[in-house]
Amino acid sequence: MAKKTAKKTKKTTKRLVGFLPKNAFVMTKKSKAGTPPVDASAFSSLEEVYQSLEGCERCKLCKGRTNIVRGEGSTKPEIMFVGEAPGAKEDETGRPFIGRSGQLLTKMIEAMGVKREDVFIANVVKCRPPENRAPKPDEVEQCRPFLEAQIKMLKPKIVVALGKTATANLLQTKEAIGELRGKIHSYQGTKLIVTFHPAYLLRNPPAKKDCWEDLQRAMKELGWKAPAKS
Repeated sequence: MAKKTAKKTKKTTKRLVGFLPKNAFVMTKKSKAGTPPVDASAFSSLEEVYQSLEGCERCKLCKGRTNIVRGEGSTKPEIMFVGEAPGAKEDETGRPFIGRSGQLLTKMIEAMGVKREDVFIANVVKCRPPENRAPKPDEVEQCRPFLEAQIKMLKPKIVVALGKTATANLLQTKEAIGELRGKIHSYQGTKLIVTFHPAYLLRNPPAKKDCWEDLQRAMKELGWKAPAKS
């Protein structure tokens, strides 16, 4: 591996020769991909988490992103929603869940009787994967400590895992969502409920009924009552 890196550096330097001054000092940038994940327990505040995220190059997703989507919402949420990864709109703005899926998620939150700004919304990874593919294991591994730290600092009473990717990575399981729904799980001491991703609900509207049952389960755990229909 070291020999390949050395050869690549030599090639880069050779390409520069010809238009740089003869005695110019050439610096080549080394990729940070492959860097060991940060320690989630090292953070003592959300500010430290976000400072560590700035300019992150810990995995290859950094190459194609426009913005890091760190998450947003209340700093004292009773409930936190965790999705898969940012999409095109999210990458463009740096905000989570603001495309079509985000619009549906906002309606889901409002149906629970609260506003979007009353909860916290984040994703398993903070950068958009190419072509909206699912995040790869090494990408999730690099981002995991940031999500862990966010949950630790925010102290939500319940985390709602939205979809297969979030569920698989938070619960470290390969079980299907259908097998995991209807139960109260635990993520590092925090109650966790599994439901469908809003994107899935857009493709399969009948599943909204099941999703609403999951959200009602979360509401019951929180002691919330569904708002009266107008």
